[in-house]
Amino acid sequence: QKAEETLENERKKATENNSESAEMEQSLKQDNILLGLTEVKGKGVTVTLDDNRTASSDTIGTFDSIENYLVHDGDILHIVNELKNAGAEAICVNDQRVVQTSGITCDGNVVRINGEKVGAPYIIKAIGFPERLESSLNRPEGYLALLKRDGVLTEVKKSNNITIGKFGGVFKTDFIKNAK
Repeated sequence: QKAEETLENERKKATENNSESAEMEQSLKQDNILLGLTEVKGKGVTVTLDDNRTASSDTIGTFDSIENYLVHDGDILHIVNELKNAGAEAICVNDQRVVQTSGITCDGNVVRINGEKVGAPYIIKAIGFPERLESSLNRPEGYLALLKRDGVLTEVKKSNNITIGKFGGVFKTDFIKNAK
């Protein structure tokens, strides 16, 4: 963080009297926002997905499985994709910023996001037009409705003040190269 502050101060000094440099600096800041490299704030929704810990062999139907009452990596991925499709501009799951290279994978009884283990309950925050995000998630027979029907505990709340932290991982590129 100290290095970032020093870099920011140097950038300010370099662009103080140069409008072209100031425009480039503004463009760089916008690119960093889009890449997930800065903390962002805005309105949107918070989605909570939690395992149903009250399910037992007495409450599970004949053809049901306890697996239906648990949140899986695929469930989180479906919700993240629904939020993206509804226009979410920034998303995080349990404070792990979701960027273009993020992985959401199963690791036993927890999920890995960006290589970090996270467990239930899963708090998914998304910045975007709250009404559109909420209606997309709460549509009849949508994925959230299916999770709820299966016994997963779900909640969607609109908010005017959501903060999503920056991506803390490393962008790894082994195969792409500049075309020029």
